[in-house]
Amino acid sequence: MTQTSLICGSIAIDTILQFPNRFDSILLPDQLHKVNVSFLAPTMRTEFGGCAPNIAYNLQMLGGEPRIVGVMGQDNAAYMARFRKLGLATDNILIKQDAYNAQCFVTADQDNNQINAFHPGAMSYAHENEVAKAGPARIAIISPDGHLGMKKHAEDLSKLHIPFIFDPGQQLPMFNGEELIDFIDKATYVTTNDYEIELLIERTGLSLADIASRVEALIVTRGEQGSEIHTKGQRIDIPAVPVTAALDPTGCGDAYRAGLLFGITRGWNWETTGRLASLLGAIKIAHKGAQNHSFTAAQIADQFEAAFGYRF
Repeated sequence: MTQTSLICGSIAIDTILQFPNRFDSILLPDQLHKVNVSFLAPTMRTEFGGCAPNIAYNLQMLGGEPRIVGVMGQDNAAYMARFRKLGLATDNILIKQDAYNAQCFVTADQDNNQINAFHPGAMSYAHENEVAKAGPARIAIISPDGHLGMKKHAEDLSKLHIPFIFDPGQQLPMFNGEELIDFIDKATYVTTNDYEIELLIERTGLSLADIASRVEALIVTRGEQGSEIHTKGQRIDIPAVPVTAALDPTGCGDAYRAGLLFGITRGWNWETTGRLASLLGAIKIAHKGAQNHSFTAAQIADQFEAAFGYRF
């Protein structure tokens, strides 16, 4: 059986600008109705991002078989070169020449408050990228992407009988309760963070137990409190792996999801799968950017044993 994981989601470029002061030194509370300000940002960095590449990046290093299903624009050259260098398949990345890559522009102040602008660009055409063209797969994940694309991919994966993880992330507010229930009923697994599960409960009117009962597993991450996996009426608590320095949480959830995909495709139990996912999140948070950490499968096995006392 194929071990391929289809990774449906955004492909984006993040531009991070650093303002070496506090926003409140310029923003006047009584003038917020007519804001016209400029923040001098002496430092700037560009990061490769997007949920699909972030997940695929980690899964590839583990020894998994990720296949990205996403859309890029006319400015795709640098990212496509990176994919080729990493050995990530690009066959199922649709190029829209009349659009730009999805891009996030982040301005952060010295307290790490952020003012962001997100341009969805080519991501808005995700529904034009047929998952059936990606070929057979053991599992798929629907991570944040274009609104129509996420719905289309869920419908198509269901028809193709490919089990998938529904990972709505920051796109969850785009969907109403009926749409979210439809996603849950089509999915095999659902994963959210602690804020998203509360919003999912509010939007659908379902309890956490109700959601868990409709899928094989509901996974909820809770930052430094670890994570929990609800499956077959049980709750499995997964401890967070301690880190010496939490430099940047960007991409930690994506790293965690790569661990889930790897464990599921290997047929592991949920305790081991969740612990691998937790370890990947801890490794990522110690590095700035979503794709600047590195490891080998052998190193992960050693670190897993050091953290949990047994080898997977």
